[in-house]
Amino acid sequence: MQATARLKYLMMSPRKVRRVVSLVKGKSVDEALTILKFTNKAAATPLAKTIQAATANALAIEGTSRLKAEDLSIANIQVDEGPRAKRLRFRAMGRVYRYKKRFAHLTVVVEGHLQEEAPAKKRRTVKKAAAETETGVKKGTAKRAKAPKKAAGKKTTKKAGVKKTTTRKTTAKKPAVKKTAGKKATAAKPAAKKKSAKTKAADKGEE
Repeated sequence: MQATARLKYLMMSPRKVRRVVSLVKGKSVDEALTILKFTNKAAATPLAKTIQAATANALAIEGTSRLKAEDLSIANIQVDEGPRAKRLRFRAMGRVYRYKKRFAHLTVVVEGHLQEEAPAKKRRTVKKAAAETETGVKKGTAKRAKAPKKAAGKKTTKKAGVKKTTTRKTTAKKPAVKKTAGKKATAAKPAAKKKSAKTKAADKGEE
């Protein structure tokens, strides 16, 4: 599998571009980009951008599921001569020097091996999909109808539990009240008897 990217009318002479291309030819994309990142040449930046464009084209054509950027390598880089622009440089005593500005066309070819995809699952027919959606809707409506009944049942059980606890509390308190009252009554009776004996002795002494 191959993909190409082309950069036209690069304002640089083909000779200068070919010096940088010789460093990168035949290497993987990641390795080529790291080399160009630390290469102190003017042609390194446009060349790196063209390689990135070629990798993006390859991934767009085949997809990231079948192809990865790490698996790509540079198959070929071609530098062609473009048009020449005539320019003038003015010199002393009214003289003029003529020179030419050269342009270059850059073509990068990237290749990689495709990965085998897992076997695709059988597609559902339209009728099966419609039937599944209908059953799902019916189940959802049935669950919603059952939900209020369950909630009502829970409320009744909670109320019954509250009533039971109140009855237990009342039954436990009543005997305690009776016992205390009995104790007070028994304690009061001997006191009354003692007072009656004292009063009798006082009455005898007076007599």
